[in-house]
Amino acid sequence: MTRDDLLHLNSLFRDEELQRGIDESGVGIWDLDLSTWKLFWSGPTRRLFGVPENTPVSYDLFLSLLQPEDRARTESAIQRAIETGCRFDIQYRLRGTPEGSRWVRARGGLVINDDGVPRRLSGVMLDVDDQKLIEEALLAREDHLRSILDTIPDAMIVIDDHGIMQHFSTAAERLFGHSEHDAIGRNVSILMPEPDSGLHDSYLARYKSTGERHIIGIGRIVTGKRRDGATFPMHLSVGEMHSGGKRHFTGFVRDLTEHQQTQAKLQELQSELIHMSRLSAMGEMASTLAHELNQPLTAISNYMKGSRRLLAASTDPNVARIETALDRAADQAIRAGQIIRRLRDFVSRRESEKRVESLTKLMEEAGALGLAGVREQNVMLRLELDAKCDRVLVDRVQIQQVLVNLFRNALEAMAESPKRELVAASRRASDEMVELSIADTGHGFSEAAAANLFKTFFTTKETGMGVGLSISRSIVEAHGGRMWAETNDSGGATFRLTLPIASTEDLPDVV
Repeated sequence: MTRDDLLHLNSLFRDEELQRGIDESGVGIWDLDLSTWKLFWSGPTRRLFGVPENTPVSYDLFLSLLQPEDRARTESAIQRAIETGCRFDIQYRLRGTPEGSRWVRARGGLVINDDGVPRRLSGVMLDVDDQKLIEEALLAREDHLRSILDTIPDAMIVIDDHGIMQHFSTAAERLFGHSEHDAIGRNVSILMPEPDSGLHDSYLARYKSTGERHIIGIGRIVTGKRRDGATFPMHLSVGEMHSGGKRHFTGFVRDLTEHQQTQAKLQELQSELIHMSRLSAMGEMASTLAHELNQPLTAISNYMKGSRRLLAASTDPNVARIETALDRAADQAIRAGQIIRRLRDFVSRRESEKRVESLTKLMEEAGALGLAGVREQNVMLRLELDAKCDRVLVDRVQIQQVLVNLFRNALEAMAESPKRELVAASRRASDEMVELSIADTGHGFSEAAAANLFKTFFTTKETGMGVGLSISRSIVEAHGGRMWAETNDSGGATFRLTLPIASTEDLPDVV
């Protein structure tokens, strides 16, 4: 060993108490002589590598104790430190230790002699296995959290207080068309059309200066912009959080395109149902009026004809004019009866567009229409439908008109009930018919009302016309079924109706 080597080692260990303290702390010391490539390890370093005190150490031994995949980058880091004088800091895994593979961190620096020539590379060795285990656990949790977030159908975007995107979920990639790589680091305003795109930074600045919330914690329907420039309606909910002393905002975005299309379809169906309801009501009234008015109109015509015969013996000079007036009045009475009959025939001749339909789908759509806007009333709808008799041969609009009317009647009947439960069920009534029932927990009906429920113009409502149930029964009977009502065990009403099950030859028509 040269004199310089002894001086260097003496300088490393001149303070025995300090060295003892370092050894007790588990921090190892290492020294590599660049002229001879001799390696020195302190006791803690030997223990980290699992090398006994009496075993000579060398640079080659050091490399052989590393995992094969870590050797090349370790040699490269040492060479770079020697050539550039940069600090040496690298982590690698050991193999062949009693505890198995473990992580070690080596830190050091270049020692240069008086002539400016690199003399040795010295430093410390740290056991970072526990730290690595914690890091791996954190990475695993992060990956697990990311996998969970990736399954959320709503897009999630995290921005800093300058509007720069920090996180862009998989759902956001699908929704907006931007990749995570392209989105992160860019201003979130690229996801908005004008004027919001140009004003978003001012929105953030206003919130930071005033604290006044316009959307944070509230949620709002806004317009988003996809990568191709297309816009779409979306619901945006924003939350605020603080991490690392910095403020961040997390936005959850739900695409409302399909929702609005569904709403438009339901509104179209509702308009069609209202139109059909009016036509049906008109037909019921026309039929009733024809029945009720034909008799008195015929009597009026007969009285006028009789009056004309009585005038035949009169010598009054105005007899001719009176006879003419009576003839015209009788003709108008007959014409009135014909108009009513033609009106009744017109509205009753509408051909039903019967097709094979899914009873489940009919019930779900009718429920969406009939129960629209009643979430706050705490009404629970339960469907108990028999899948074995789901296909029926019906006019979709007419049957939905019946179901919507029954749902609406049930809601009104349960308005004051503490329990508001609506059960729509189906079961096979025969080989050809399926029976539907809609039961509520409302006030029910009296025996006197039960006898008149389906009569035209009979109603228990203050503002009702009394044609809904009458029209419904007519529609069901036109389908070859029947409709009736009964009181159920809860004291509410149960309305039942039968419809024809689609035959086997009709099934190919199902869309």
